[in-house]
Amino acid sequence: MERIAFVSETWHPEINGVAHTLSHLCDQLIARGCELQLIRPATRDGSLEPRVQQELQVRGFRLPGYDTVQVGVPAPQRLMRMWREHRPSVVYIATEGPLGISALMVARRLGLPVVAGFHTNFDQYSTHYRLKALRPLVRRGLRRFHNAANMTLVPTRTQADSLMQQGFEHVQVVGRGLDCERFSPSHRSEALRKSWGVSSQQPVALHVGRLAAEKNIELLIRTYEAMLAVQPDLALVLVGDGPLRERLEQRLPEAIFAGFQTGEALAAHYASADLFVFPSLSETFGNVVLEAMASGLAVIAFDYAAAAEVIRDDHQGLLAPCSQPERFIEQAVEACQRPARIARLGRAARVRVEPLGWSRIAEGFLTCLRHAEEKPDARSQPSRL
Repeated sequence: MERIAFVSETWHPEINGVAHTLSHLCDQLIARGCELQLIRPATRDGSLEPRVQQELQVRGFRLPGYDTVQVGVPAPQRLMRMWREHRPSVVYIATEGPLGISALMVARRLGLPVVAGFHTNFDQYSTHYRLKALRPLVRRGLRRFHNAANMTLVPTRTQADSLMQQGFEHVQVVGRGLDCERFSPSHRSEALRKSWGVSSQQPVALHVGRLAAEKNIELLIRTYEAMLAVQPDLALVLVGDGPLRERLEQRLPEAIFAGFQTGEALAAHYASADLFVFPSLSETFGNVVLEAMASGLAVIAFDYAAAAEVIRDDHQGLLAPCSQPERFIEQAVEACQRPARIARLGRAARVRVEPLGWSRIAEGFLTCLRHAEEKPDARSQPSRL
């Protein structure tokens, strides 16, 4: 039986793309007979993850502006004791914080193979938080961290190519999966739409994500304002929360702020809308794009990350070049005035993502872990798994 150690600063039930992905991988690996370990910051309520065989929780601290996520402090001695007593076959480090760095150092001392995930564009985040001057330093630190691992996993081929051009090594592509039963047009709720104050024929534009600077919120505001100018009966719904919510409420008083949603409620919010507006340029992937498509929504996005991987422009959604925010706005304005086009794109979007199940993604993930374990020094070009 393989024993896989997960090291992550974030974990279910926290609401973010990293926790979402790791939780699905956890379920899939257990179904394949793997034994799991978890190393993470201590939970607020002291709860443990019931799906793993061993768990180590370390002291953590919260970042300004990200109080829902903890960063774990280094714990080399505790990790050393745990891994000497319960040696894992391979270590997967999902976050590059202090806890991840100490896990990498301990794994190297013990001769354990390490696979690292590139889940978050931290170097881009520095730009949005007035730390642009630190971006080259952050990038160098990320490169040093990932090149010390046996392999780095990224969700798209575009990102693999970009990282390799920056000097990252051992890069492999493992995409993201989707539960097409949970996210489906069948969850459309007229009762929910009624609570929004919209009729069955009235168009609804949806955004799902953290309301923070790195999500390109200013462009979202401009886009919604432009859409309302040409389609006054358009309903605007925002799912999520964050430090910029107050600004959004002031700029978009007509919008419906639904806060964080999970499970069946989240699926119903997706399916009860018609158009998904996603201006973010900081994602490593963007799971919400797949969820919107599975729910039968036409997607307006930049030709970037998940959208670039799964959407063909004017077939399953509308894509704007990353350097052209005005084109993004134009695409959204044109779409909201053409309900038949929205419906056509939404139907095609659902068909496009139906094959993207988590089982296939987990097989690729496990293949990479085994490759790192069997051939720890092998170098490989990026490939899709």
